[in-house]
Amino acid sequence: MIQEISIEEFAQSRGDTIVIDVREISEYQDGHIPGAINIPLSTVPENIEIFSQHASVFVVCQVGGRSMRACEYIAAQPACGHVKLFNLAGGTGAWVIDGQEVVTGDQPN
Repeated sequence: MIQEISIEEFAQSRGDTIVIDVREISEYQDGHIPGAINIPLSTVPENIEIFSQHASVFVVCQVGGRSMRACEYIAAQPACGHVKLFNLAGGTGAWVIDGQEVVTGDQPN
């Protein structure tokens, strides 16, 4: 199941959730949502186990296209049938425009 979620909904529901940023490494290093783990879109197939370990996963990219493709791929994997996927509408770009905090570098926090 894939649900598109707004910046406001995401900011309010974060809590203990896992956030996967599917942008390229250089984009991630330039600024990402605090706590987001970088798994570039091209490496999603070999990282399915990370997604399958969670009941809910928030997926983000720069504007929402790559993250939706990642969500569609993950949703089609038998190991991830139980996972609720949330695509962040507007991506990191909308997150920044909304005035939310970003972290630079190659670490989640």
